[in-house]
Amino acid sequence: MKYAYYPGCAAKGATPELHQATVKVAKRLGIELVELGEFNCCGAGVITEADPDLAYTLNAKTLATAEAMGLPIMTVCGTCQGTLGGINKLLQQDEPLRNRINHHLIESTGMTYRGTVAVRHLQWILVKEFGMEALMSRVVKPLSDLAIAPFYGCYILRPASATGFDDWENPVSLEKIIRALGASPVAYDGRTQCCGFPILLEKEQIALRMVGKHVGEAKRKGGNAMVTPCPLCHMSLDIYQDRAAGQMGEGERFGMPVLHLPQLVGLALGFSEEELGMRRHLVSTQGIVK
Repeated sequence: MKYAYYPGCAAKGATPELHQATVKVAKRLGIELVELGEFNCCGAGVITEADPDLAYTLNAKTLATAEAMGLPIMTVCGTCQGTLGGINKLLQQDEPLRNRINHHLIESTGMTYRGTVAVRHLQWILVKEFGMEALMSRVVKPLSDLAIAPFYGCYILRPASATGFDDWENPVSLEKIIRALGASPVAYDGRTQCCGFPILLEKEQIALRMVGKHVGEAKRKGGNAMVTPCPLCHMSLDIYQDRAAGQMGEGERFGMPVLHLPQLVGLALGFSEEELGMRRHLVSTQGIVK
């Protein structure tokens, strides 16, 4: 299994522990990653709203780079998956649009995108390509005493036409991974809702209430920790958790650890919290590690 690895911005910037854990887990599972030598931000949907052709061209450059390598793209960010994967589908299906974007791409980079690349999140690869039986066979430290609340977020599920590997209303892929690692998934309504990250700068109080609602519900339903496939969701749920508790009038901090998907997998594979960069989190993970 070999992929052109697209870490995106967050995994190399705000959440470097995600990149750290991804590289270790991939190597342990025998998944070969060839990091894209040149890539740019996917735009997170923001550029698309302001200047669609610019967003399409920037992402077409990433797609064309992987296409030249002859490899499918692996993402580790739900937002990148939704944006890059969505634009990929659009360019594949709309030939006039692809021709127009290729005109911009040729002018700026000399590259051309033919529409032959697949974009897959690590979550998809684990479930559909690596397989749950194979994953279970690699577990050396079953997480059998943990209840894990999955948090999908928006972009890895929506739009379904761009993702297509899970039911956006009732997804099961994260739950499958959690069970394969020996833990118990927590069922709660907030798992498929927005984390609040997109509106933090404009409507902070609303965003904090969204964070508090999801974290509080996951805790009330018995969760020992949350896991997310999106670093932007991770930042919202981890960094703003204490402020969200205050906003909602909670008497105590939630104290809910929030893990990146490869960190959860890495724990079951036997990696230490240091190896997985878990001490970078604002909400301590020491309790679940013990």
